[in-house]
Amino acid sequence: MKGYLLSIWNILDPLYFSCTRLMYLPTKEADNIFRVRLTRYKGRDVMLSDGTQIKKNDMLVKIHLHNVRLLNELKHVHSEIKKARLIYQRVQRSLPAIERYIRDHEYSNEIRGIIGITSLNRGCERLGFEVIAISHPVYKWFKWISHLPIMFLSTTKPAFKKIGKLPASSYLFMSKDKLSSMHKT
Repeated sequence: MKGYLLSIWNILDPLYFSCTRLMYLPTKEADNIFRVRLTRYKGRDVMLSDGTQIKKNDMLVKIHLHNVRLLNELKHVHSEIKKARLIYQRVQRSLPAIERYIRDHEYSNEIRGIIGITSLNRGCERLGFEVIAISHPVYKWFKWISHLPIMFLSTTKPAFKKIGKLPASSYLFMSKDKLSSMHKT
């Protein structure tokens, strides 16, 4: 059944991509796992550990994992630990392209950092991200629901037996300066 759902997602992903203003990074690295877009931050003010303050309407680069691509690549990996390690490595190799994208962008001086939303937040701090809980209860619930299909398709164990124990989605932030210091090429 997971194979059929993944096939349907493969068909629908280009439509999703065209409706969300996402773009692929202009990079030569074919294995970059992110799609990005500029966004204005609409959440509560956040102070990052390096002193960068993210306020409402600050410009950020929103990062999206290319989930369907990742799921296709990981569908034959049965170890949850091996999957986590492969995702971590793919993200680590992809972050320098985001740093270059911001550095070369026409709005580089206005971009304050990067933001993502994920329920896969273990190990994110080692990559330079700061994990911030989503405070708005409706948005938190909406993101949790939207991540359920990804969790179902990515796990080797029946995820819906443990539906109440699935991790909550969180914001991932990284300031532009921290991104440059950790991932500049």
